[in-house]
Amino acid sequence: MTEPGKRDVFISYYNFLDDVIREFKPPKKVKFHDVTLRDGEQQAGVTFNADEKVRIAQLLDEAGVDRIEAGMPAVSKSDFEAVKRIARLGLQADVFSFARCLRRDVDLALQCDVSGVVMEIPSSDHLLKYAYEWSEERAVELAVDATKYAHEHGLYVTFFTIDFTRANFDVAWRLVDSVAKDGHMDSLVLVDTFGASSPHAIAYIASKMKELVGKPLEIHTHNDFGLAVANAISAVLNGVEIVHVSVNGIGERTGNASLEQTAMALKYLYGVDSNIRFEKLRRLSKEVEEFSRVKLPPQAPVVGDGIFTIESGIIAGWWANVERLGMTTEIFPFSPKLVGHEGVNVILGKKSGRDSIIYKAKKLNLDIKEEEIDAILGQVKEEAILKKRPLTDREFLEIVERVRGKKT
Repeated sequence: MTEPGKRDVFISYYNFLDDVIREFKPPKKVKFHDVTLRDGEQQAGVTFNADEKVRIAQLLDEAGVDRIEAGMPAVSKSDFEAVKRIARLGLQADVFSFARCLRRDVDLALQCDVSGVVMEIPSSDHLLKYAYEWSEERAVELAVDATKYAHEHGLYVTFFTIDFTRANFDVAWRLVDSVAKDGHMDSLVLVDTFGASSPHAIAYIASKMKELVGKPLEIHTHNDFGLAVANAISAVLNGVEIVHVSVNGIGERTGNASLEQTAMALKYLYGVDSNIRFEKLRRLSKEVEEFSRVKLPPQAPVVGDGIFTIESGIIAGWWANVERLGMTTEIFPFSPKLVGHEGVNVILGKKSGRDSIIYKAKKLNLDIKEEEIDAILGQVKEEAILKKRPLTDREFLEIVERVRGKKT
């Protein structure tokens, strides 16, 4: 049996105790519907050109995403062309477009040769009244007519219920039930448009709709309270089969559920499989970061630049020991190679300790005497504080020379 720390993933065994998982009803495998090219681009200040959208779509396909929401053709000529180009790439992923519940939006989707369409309509009574200034009857009429029209023209119809989690349930249900009976939907998206739900509320909603709707359920969450990933997972644990995500979690306001975080958590913390190729996530993340110009913090889970970087002296000591044993996951929950990172990096800074100096010296093939370590460490800390950053290897070598009385 492989020692725990030598596995690619080493997580808590409590995750899979019967007392923990007995209430869960997840599918064995989920599909991922990526919204980076539509909802991701809705983040203020983000603009993808057509070539960038095509490139992102290709990377999403390589990463194993099942469905790509390529954009909303009605937004601009550029978006129309991008959606059409992506649909004609011959990807393994299904290519969908986003549409309002209007026949002309369906016609644009058909011109783009997509296989499916995500059709949006407000489902909450207050949003209908104050934001759209529509009657409930108008929303039902438009949704029924447009979804039926899309289906009759051969499109897979995903019905997208804006603001479902804040809606009066009776109003939202009349809309969904009308579309199911008189229009058409191949699947239903439960939409937490304003990120206003708790995981417990999402669990309740998903379970309730699972009982009422005889179609696959999808979940679309936003991150206003930092719970987009947790809410997406909660929905899956209660039977939802398709998860809407975006690369790096970009999206309207605070963003959407992150592809990389959601996929990793479902697979390794809950045992729910998918087609995602985790080793492709880092490259995908970096290119989306470049095109979107939205910089990820270094501590961003799964794909952040700094998640396998060690500065603390205590942790550097741990790492020195487990590295020799080939036990990376003794101090990391998953290995760098699993998610496309190059490896573990020990840096020198304010938080370094004696073990950090010894480790770095060994990596640089530098012979440092025991009596030199404390003096070198002291200068490393002082310079790192002065510069407010970690030191480069060159700066470290200069400190060693200085301690030994040599010229810099």
